[in-house]
Amino acid sequence: MADPLLIAKNAHTELFLLPQMANRHGLITGATGTGKTVTLQTLAEQFSAIGVPCFLSDVKGDLSGISQPGGGNAKVEERVAMLGLEGFAHEGYPVTFWDPFGEAGHPVRATVSDMGPLLLARILDLNETQAGVLNLVFKIADDNGLLLLDLKDLRSMLAFVGENAKSFTTEYGNVSAASIGAIQRGLLTLESQGGDKIFGEPMLNIDDLMQTERGRGVVNILAADKLMQSPKLYATLLLWLLAELFENLPEAGDLDKPKLVFFFDEAHLLFNDAPPALVEKIEQVVRLIRSKGVGVFFVTQNPADVPDRVLSQLGNRVQHALRAFSPRDQKAVKAAAETMRDNPALDEAAVITELGVGEALVSFLDAKGRPNVVERAFIVPPRGQIGPIPDARRRQLMQSSLVAGVYDKPVDRESAHEILKARAEQAAQAATAQAEAKQQAKAAAGPAGGGVLGTVLGGGGRRESAVEALAKSAARAIGSQVGRSLVRGILGSLLGGKR
Repeated sequence: MADPLLIAKNAHTELFLLPQMANRHGLITGATGTGKTVTLQTLAEQFSAIGVPCFLSDVKGDLSGISQPGGGNAKVEERVAMLGLEGFAHEGYPVTFWDPFGEAGHPVRATVSDMGPLLLARILDLNETQAGVLNLVFKIADDNGLLLLDLKDLRSMLAFVGENAKSFTTEYGNVSAASIGAIQRGLLTLESQGGDKIFGEPMLNIDDLMQTERGRGVVNILAADKLMQSPKLYATLLLWLLAELFENLPEAGDLDKPKLVFFFDEAHLLFNDAPPALVEKIEQVVRLIRSKGVGVFFVTQNPADVPDRVLSQLGNRVQHALRAFSPRDQKAVKAAAETMRDNPALDEAAVITELGVGEALVSFLDAKGRPNVVERAFIVPPRGQIGPIPDARRRQLMQSSLVAGVYDKPVDRESAHEILKARAEQAAQAATAQAEAKQQAKAAAGPAGGGVLGTVLGGGGRRESAVEALAKSAARAIGSQVGRSLVRGILGSLLGGKR
């Protein structure tokens, strides 16, 4: 069994996080500048040291220093001396850098099919009607074996469904042209923010987040400073990663230490304006992923940012200082104090506003899964460097990482866009050939083909346009295709999707 992890200490108590209880999840909260990021780094280092991989998002761009030994930081040396940490030595930890935009790390991609309509509707900020149409488009694609891998696939599918809405009404329901237009506009906005780089192949294999190097867990760092400019895209991408872990990992039961610890920074973005169906899915994933050997730590400013159904599952707590400048803040302080196991020797509500930087109220689970009484203590400082590393050093680490070259080059295989485009070209060619044949037949018939009879037979009446012929031909072809097995995760649709 792995040794307990020393996370915090005060004059009379050392506070340990038990590795076997890390999959009971946790919460790190506190106002800006109170030490949440350093606490996150300390936890990640401790897990890495016992061979547990971690995933964390770097929203401020200063977590890359975990890859290098610390030293030369007066505040760290002062804290080490104050806490009397014997044998404390600076060291770096193995890292893999990831970046959805492929700039500060290896690309992180998901296919449109795997992301699913529920999460895409959240990214695109669709209303209920528009989300319903998007769900219908995914259903039509699924039923007809059309793979939606990237945004151009989704665009082509939307256009096809919109142009042939009447042919789908009986089986799937009404398709609103206005909703199709709104979704297309949302995709344009997403592309302008660089979101198109997130969708495609090769899709991230979650096994690559769970690697070890020389007995130490690899710390996966997602560059999220640019991604944070699109908060819903950031939150949805991390939620998709969490859902992928849930979908793909086998049941593990109670382990001596977790397979992976997932830190969800700026967690309030996950729940802001989230529809009830999505919150329910999040609660389900958090509740069940424990049995897969994954621990989830939410990092946010206030416990009130997390819904009660999720908050009740977060057993390990680190509460940094909160500021009570308004009645709302005072209410939040009181709520935070009441969520931890009371210590008769502490007035938690008063202490929360008095905590210094790097100081926190800490309560971890004991060996039986019960919360220990809360203690006021200082967080043990990180052994790695605090702050970012130079870009040149980052590039060196990327070139030597375990996944170097695996995701760097995008792959564009045949999918909905290519299939629909090919069918459109075939239909256009068939329509042209048919029109030429009619013209030749009319010429061969001579004057006898004129008059009323000629009009009835097509010589002078309205012929089916090439566009109409194309749409009908494509609809017939797609309707007769044998469906292929598509990937869809637990968050892939409102009904849970299919694999």
